[in-house]
Amino acid sequence: MRFRVVPAAYVFLLRGTGAGTEVLLQLRSGTGYRDGHWAAAAAGHVEAGESVFEAACREAVEEVGVKIDPVDLEPLTAMHRTHRNDDPIDERVDFFFGCRRWVGEPRLVEQAKAAGLGWFPLSALPDPVVPHERYVLEALRDDRLPTITTFGF
Repeated sequence: MRFRVVPAAYVFLLRGTGAGTEVLLQLRSGTGYRDGHWAAAAAGHVEAGESVFEAACREAVEEVGVKIDPVDLEPLTAMHRTHRNDDPIDERVDFFFGCRRWVGEPRLVEQAKAAGLGWFPLSALPDPVVPHERYVLEALRDDRLPTITTFGF
């Protein structure tokens, strides 16, 4: 049986190098999905007629108020993901980017959708982190992130 996939773009704002690398995460709140979990500071669905790079840059402005040049997005992995519940909205293709250069100071823009924003070392992530995002962050930390991955299968 064929199914449709929902594409999404995730941007992990990163600073520092090596073991000192930190990631900016937001604490989800009021969204109805994984509220109380830490997640990428900028992420969301790719809209009709929009490239995944455009979506990533748009989400960065909308969620944390920073402007990113698409050339500064570093592709990390593409993830084919499922919840195995036969609900088309839960069949996903997620595109994860790292970014180390942007314009502006990250701040919480959508306060109705997030309760906090903070920098965390990849070696000491907060708990809980959205599971599929934790998977990517831990693989990034351990330098074992494949170009394409799956989650939930």
